Amino acid sequence: MACCKGPGYATPLDAMKNGKREELVYIPCIIPPSEREKRPDYLATVDVNPESSDYCKVIHRLNLPYNADEVHHTGWNACSSCHDDDSKVRNRLIMPCVNSSRIYVIDTGTDIRAPKLFRIVEPSEMFERAGLSAPHTTHCLANGEVMISCMGDTEGNGKGGFVLLDGESFIMKGNWERGDNTRFGYDFWYQPYFNIMVSTGWGAPNAFRKGFDLKDVEKGNYCSEIYFWDWEEHKLIQTIDMGPDGMIPLETRFLHNPEVPEGFVGCALSSTVFHYYRNKTGTWCAEKVIDVPSKKVSGWALPEMPGLITDILLSLDDKHLYFSNWLHGDIRQYDITDRSKPKLVGQIFLGGSICKGEGVKVTNDPELKEQPDHRKIQGKPIPGGPQMIQLSLDGKRLYVTTSLFSSWDKQFYPELLTKGAMMLRIDVNTDKGGLTLNEDFLVDFANEPNGPVLAHEIRYPGGDCTSDIWLSDKMPKKAGGPTPRM
Repeated sequence: MACCKGPGYATPLDAMKNGKREELVYIPCIIPPSEREKRPDYLATVDVNPESSDYCKVIHRLNLPYNADEVHHTGWNACSSCHDDDSKVRNRLIMPCVNSSRIYVIDTGTDIRAPKLFRIVEPSEMFERAGLSAPHTTHCLANGEVMISCMGDTEGNGKGGFVLLDGESFIMKGNWERGDNTRFGYDFWYQPYFNIMVSTGWGAPNAFRKGFDLKDVEKGNYCSEIYFWDWEEHKLIQTIDMGPDGMIPLETRFLHNPEVPEGFVGCALSSTVFHYYRNKTGTWCAEKVIDVPSKKVSGWALPEMPGLITDILLSLDDKHLYFSNWLHGDIRQYDITDRSKPKLVGQIFLGGSICKGEGVKVTNDPELKEQPDHRKIQGKPIPGGPQMIQLSLDGKRLYVTTSLFSSWDKQFYPELLTKGAMMLRIDVNTDKGGLTLNEDFLVDFANEPNGPVLAHEIRYPGGDCTSDIWLSDKMPKKAGGPTPRM
């Protein structure tokens, strides 16, 4: 890749080796369901610089103008995909709202420590110009536009599609896709070098917004498919149904190296990770490479408890994969040098639903000899389970929050509604593997001025390993080209 002065870094390894250590993070804070009509969600700025007098403190809160939005994931107006364009600046944080279908554009450039509202894209604009709702993942494009995945139609039924915003005015331009939509939507990642985009699906908004009901799985209201799109033509070209082993595929991550046609997807309900790759004929394939076995339990909602893999990410050198088991309560680190055979090299338990002496008894566990103790930090039990994760650019620190989605929090971890979420830091051994809780780091969202909140995704102002996509500076390889599976 060319060495330029646009946003981000020239290559993933450039970011890993030369990137500045994180000092601030932005985190959406969601109001618990019982309070959501009384006060709005907000964006918290947290100081994570250990040399700062405000270390581990929320230093600013940007209250949004509407209630009951359910801000979820966030993204940028510009990232490393525009690194060769010195006219682009990473200065707008895009905040889609899953429940209201509103999109907030936040000015982070004027004052990095105190963001302010720049523009609102109202739900009516999305409904009228794209016929979509429930926006989720945001990625910037190399041409300056902003692309956001959506999960539903205007009535809240399942429908996967994408909307485009102008990268300067943030006016809704309409749909990215041409032709057929997918049954479901959630996350996406693109790689123009291979003329491909991959997307995933959660479920129908009308199903997941009310909480999880196993009957909705039986009714077909949740996804088991991953979708491959022709990047230039904006058309769906292949669907892989992973079946019962691939229920609710959420986060998808291509390798950061833009010239390798491989990636991973975490399937929440099945608690599996699939490795996808392009074969010699240009067809995309998927193989299950990690399987977290369910635990047989008593005293819980179901007779078997899945791990519920809710977030995954890759280190910038494509050496390690991390994911969170929100229900079992652990984070895992895998060496993916052999991408078809990931090797578990680190694991840590932080809360979860199988803690010893808390009402759930594990009657059969293929992995553990005994139930873990409920982990505490600074004398406080960790509420919920590890959920959103974000890795430092150098790969040595993994930040974690404990809230998934407000209605699911209420269902599976009701204590989160009164105790709030936490943000924790895991210190990572990048040589041999290993995860250690940093006992000196805690951001406790129980202590917010107007009451506990549900802190969710973590973003660095300068970009991170889940916000930024790198492009190759070589000519793109069309589908069916000679590049084999690596």
